[in-house]
Amino acid sequence: MSKTAKKEDKPAFESSLQQLEGIVRELESGEGGLEASLALFEKGVTLAQGLTQQLEEAKRKVEVLSKEQGRLSRWPFSETA
Repeated sequence: MSKTAKKEDKPAFESSLQQLEGIVRELESGEGGLEASLALFEKGVTLAQGLTQQLEEAKRKVEVLSKEQGRLSRWPFSETA
């Protein structure tokens, strides 16, 4: 499977985030009925979990490169850096 096919399997982070923000606005408006609100909430939770997973994957991929004794060394991303 090519990288572009893999990329198309997952919704874009920004698109998912926009969908989640729309769901939050709709739920906060309080205009929907109970069943519609529960369905939106469930979709929002699913989107939030996917976004969290994408952020965790990105975090793992981030590496700080440093030059050590004439060669490049990889250091895991530090949240405190």
